[in-house]
Amino acid sequence: MSGPVGYAAFAALTGDSPAARDEWATVVAAWSEPHRRYHDLRHLAAVLGVVGTLDAAATDPAAVALAAWYHDVVYDPTRGDNEQASAERARAGLGGLVPAARLDEVVRLVLLTAGHDAAPGDSNGAVLCDADLAVLAGPPDAYAGYASAVREEYGHLPDDVFTAGRIAVLEQLLALPALYRLPATRDWEPRARANLTAELALLRARAS
Repeated sequence: MSGPVGYAAFAALTGDSPAARDEWATVVAAWSEPHRRYHDLRHLAAVLGVVGTLDAAATDPAAVALAAWYHDVVYDPTRGDNEQASAERARAGLGGLVPAARLDEVVRLVLLTAGHDAAPGDSNGAVLCDADLAVLAGPPDAYAGYASAVREEYGHLPDDVFTAGRIAVLEQLLALPALYRLPATRDWEPRARANLTAELALLRARAS
């Protein structure tokens, strides 16, 4: 496997060692689980790609890239603590592969993706969160594909339960003072809010 999710990209952040290769294989296997429809290797590659275009704004680009690798490494739609579990998985998997201070920052950044609310001045958090939310600013058809894939991941839920939960997620996102924090991504804001608002209106109509 090559490209943004290949071993060479991972080893550039951790160093090349048998332990790093084993960890990379474990991480890729996690992102390849069959129940994933949106939070899969394509999403990982997309986030890593956007991080790569924005990382000049980060104070620790390597920590941001590693956080991208781990931000949804645990993804089980039946549990509510995926970010916490992913952060713990990062700490366990990267121990000994990266400096302790960088590992602490990776864990912090993974936890930040639970709410995508990076504080002012948190350039590392802004890069990761903006990259993770980039999908929201896509063309309407691409956004519709994203929303459909998320629904498939929650196929175990009846429509009314999923709709209520999804409405809450969309409302939380729209309540953020800004979806995107970096100068390079601020022009994504209108497109993303239009997509979110359109989906929210559709779900509210369905719920009523």
